[in-house]
Amino acid sequence: KDLPEEYLSAIYDEIAGKKIAMKETKELTMKSNKQSVASEKQRRLLYNVEMEQMAKTAKALMEAVSHVQAPFTSATHLEHVRPMFKLAWTPFLAAFSVGLQDCDDTEVASLCLEGIRCAIRIACIFSIQLERDAYVQALARFTLLTASSGIAEMKQKNIDTIKTLITVAHTDGNYLGNSWHEILKCISQLELAQLIGTGVKARYISGTVRGREGFITSTKEQSSDEYLGLVGGTVDRKQIASIQESIGETSSQSVVVAVDRIFTGSTRLDGNAIVDFVRWLCAVSMDELASPTHPRMFSLQKIVEISYYNMGRIRLQWSRIWEVIGDHFNKVGCNPNEDVAIFAVDSLRQLSMKFLEKGELANFRFQKDFLRPFEHIMKKNRSPTIRDMVVRCIAQMVNSQAANIRSGWKNIFSVFHLAASDQDESIVELAFQTTGHIVTNVFEKHFAATIDSFQDAVKCLSEFACNASFPDTSMEAIRLIRHCAKYVSERPQAFKDYTSDDMNVAPEDRVWVRGWFPILFELSCIINRCKLDVRTRGLTVMFEVMKTYGHTFEKHWWQDLFRIVFRIFDNMKLPEQQTEKAEWMTTTCNHALYAICDVFTQYFESLNSLLLDDILAQLYWCVQQDNEQLARSGTNCLENVVILNGEKFSLETWDKTCNCILDIFKTTIPHALLTWRPAGAEGEPFTSHGLSDKQLDSISQKSLDIQSRSEDQNSISSADRAAVDARRQSQHSTASGLSEDVSRNRNPTKIQEQRLFSALLIKCVVQLELIQTIDNIVFFPATSKKEDAENFAAAQRDAAGVAGVRVETQDQGMYHYLTSEQLFKLLDCLLESHCFAKAFNSNNDQRTLLWKAGFKGKSKPNLLKQETSSLACGLRILFRMYTDERRRDAWEEVQRRLLNVCSEAISYFLALTSESHREAWTNLLLLFLTKVLKISDERFKAHASRYYPLLCEIMQFDLIPELRAVLRKFYLRIGIVFHIAQLPEPEARPDRGRAEPVTDTEVGEEAGEEAQ
Repeated sequence: KDLPEEYLSAIYDEIAGKKIAMKETKELTMKSNKQSVASEKQRRLLYNVEMEQMAKTAKALMEAVSHVQAPFTSATHLEHVRPMFKLAWTPFLAAFSVGLQDCDDTEVASLCLEGIRCAIRIACIFSIQLERDAYVQALARFTLLTASSGIAEMKQKNIDTIKTLITVAHTDGNYLGNSWHEILKCISQLELAQLIGTGVKARYISGTVRGREGFITSTKEQSSDEYLGLVGGTVDRKQIASIQESIGETSSQSVVVAVDRIFTGSTRLDGNAIVDFVRWLCAVSMDELASPTHPRMFSLQKIVEISYYNMGRIRLQWSRIWEVIGDHFNKVGCNPNEDVAIFAVDSLRQLSMKFLEKGELANFRFQKDFLRPFEHIMKKNRSPTIRDMVVRCIAQMVNSQAANIRSGWKNIFSVFHLAASDQDESIVELAFQTTGHIVTNVFEKHFAATIDSFQDAVKCLSEFACNASFPDTSMEAIRLIRHCAKYVSERPQAFKDYTSDDMNVAPEDRVWVRGWFPILFELSCIINRCKLDVRTRGLTVMFEVMKTYGHTFEKHWWQDLFRIVFRIFDNMKLPEQQTEKAEWMTTTCNHALYAICDVFTQYFESLNSLLLDDILAQLYWCVQQDNEQLARSGTNCLENVVILNGEKFSLETWDKTCNCILDIFKTTIPHALLTWRPAGAEGEPFTSHGLSDKQLDSISQKSLDIQSRSEDQNSISSADRAAVDARRQSQHSTASGLSEDVSRNRNPTKIQEQRLFSALLIKCVVQLELIQTIDNIVFFPATSKKEDAENFAAAQRDAAGVAGVRVETQDQGMYHYLTSEQLFKLLDCLLESHCFAKAFNSNNDQRTLLWKAGFKGKSKPNLLKQETSSLACGLRILFRMYTDERRRDAWEEVQRRLLNVCSEAISYFLALTSESHREAWTNLLLLFLTKVLKISDERFKAHASRYYPLLCEIMQFDLIPELRAVLRKFYLRIGIVFHIAQLPEPEARPDRGRAEPVTDTEVGEEAGEEAQ
């Protein structure tokens, strides 16, 4: 659409009235552009002409608009200033900058500085960041303090600029934001300028600083270099004197005081402004300290000062300030220049002492934030000097401010935790002394204040205990953990009353979560991490704590606790090296096993329903390991648990126990003994030329011990017992050593073979141990042995014609608590074990094959002890049930079993061809005949008629007098019971000589007396 015709006509008339034309220029000017000006006089003339022309032009322009009547608008609101300033700030800045730069007139400079100051004020009031930063940067630039050209040209206007900048910092501090960076950078450089102005040497961190090339430079030379860096590299040293004169006013009292007021006045800054101020002060400080040769500490010192000034702020503001300052101390405390780090740590110490004096209100956690830099420096700085200093600072705080510390204890224990793993003795010693002082003295007086950090204290002590370099400290640390348990026991209410934001724990469980659990958990960590002597001490203390304070534990606490305890047996956590694993099992696992059973017995009522299944599973695990000592301990502990607690067992508990014994029996029968064949020798004879005689001997020694029963230890002294244990362990290590030799010198098949043999030997041990365990459980330890001895003594008296003495036996075993079904279950185990041993002992070819393969050493392997003891135990159980009035319902089954078992046994004995094998059966036959002689006449008839032909066959053997005497009584009774003869009158018989009794043969002691 076209514009209106009237409007277009008006434009035409205006243009017609005022023609658009270029101004004519003087010819002189045109000529001057074409030719160079010859002289100074001509140049001045040209300049004057030009200025006159400009003045005329300006006047004409002003006159041209003077008749225009434009309305003047008066500002009515503050906000009008913002858009006006945003429009005009650029030309203002240009005008002020040009005026300040080009003119040395103090009045002009003063007006320009005032303009800049007012512009900054406006920009600050309206929070216009870009404009504010531009003006502040311009002002900073005119101070010449940050100029790369140096301060050689500094004049009065520059000094006035510095004063203006300081004034801006005073008046507009709350609005400066990021502009603080420029101001504080200038103040930092101003300090150096003041030193130049007064001629004072620069204050460096130390008197000497190592130069880049490693040479020591003196402070004097150093300060001169720094001056040259500030005034510009082109200035000669001799000119420094004149420069000092020109900048002397920067050191005037008014300037120094004004600068100090910026820092002291920081308390008047609002919450956001003080954070900006501190942030940029830290940035400038980092720049000062970054110099590899001339680190300065001016800003760092000021940080310390403003921290003092602002410590009284509300916590919300102070925490924001300290977040920045603390991070700065983290960095400075880890500065590679040790002197810088020392100054930082010392400053931090002074601030901390001041801060701790104020104390801390309940539910506040600011001490923890305040002391965190110590923790960071300790973690990151590897310098022994700095680490030592940090520990000393913390120690000083504890000694002087313990009563005021609340949440700060966490940092203190964290620092000592880091010190605890150090290798520097002085650091560890000082940290441990202070930790000990806290645990023994501070906890005593201020336990409520330290309760939040109780776990940290225990964890710290655990770390001391785990430092292998200082065993004495380790032992003392464990003692202190034991001491901590006393506090938990004596002050459970303190834990119940304690509340924390991060805890959703019921009050009654707090004493467990905060008190007992950390102690027991850290002791378990010591057990899992430390060497033998320390972990043994840790184990002892852990179970001491349980035994001493367990009566206060809730049932569900015990469950948590035993999850920790059973970690000791965790295969995944055991050492990987075989020798270390063997040592661990023989010592730590062994010790723990007995201790667990002691605790279980002590608190049986609480633990039975919770832990019996776990304990039985653990005992089962122990006998599955390829470690003889641990396997023996597993069966011994099973025996102890049952004997000590059996009378309190429920029917269900007895079922579980019998099933556990059954499982162990089934999994430890060494079936491979009957089926093993040498690799690649399908039925061929095998010779063991791979093993030397000496190695055969060492295996033989181990095999000789394999079925020696630990019940003998009941009758030997503790010294002898220790010797036996030592012998067993040494034999085990011999076998381990042999195994390692084998692994080095043999092929993989041989290695596998030796491992199999070792495992089979341990299974043989477990079988024998289990037989004895059942015997001890049912009849009480040593009862059966006494009975055998009495039977033998009675037979001796009969053989010698001496009157017998009736010996009363006490029934102490668990026999009465077991049902007939449970007894039959155990009996089946015993008879299965007996049958296996019998099958092995009868298989001469297999035994020879194993012997030649190096399984047993010098003599052929046998299981005589297993064969006889399993049957003996079975017979005792059957005969005990046979005479028990309360088990009438089982008598028929018992008699059936007795007749079968005894018949088979005598038949087997008659088939034996080895003299030593028959001797091993002496006690068994004595037991059998003695028991049969004690039953009623009616029952005796059934037995005598079954055994009569077999016992007649026995007469052809060369029996010992004791056995002959019992057989004589047996036949005499047959005569009476079957009415064949009357009982003859007793008459004196001559004392017949008798052979020495033959003791049970250990497995492997046949010494080659096998039937050929």
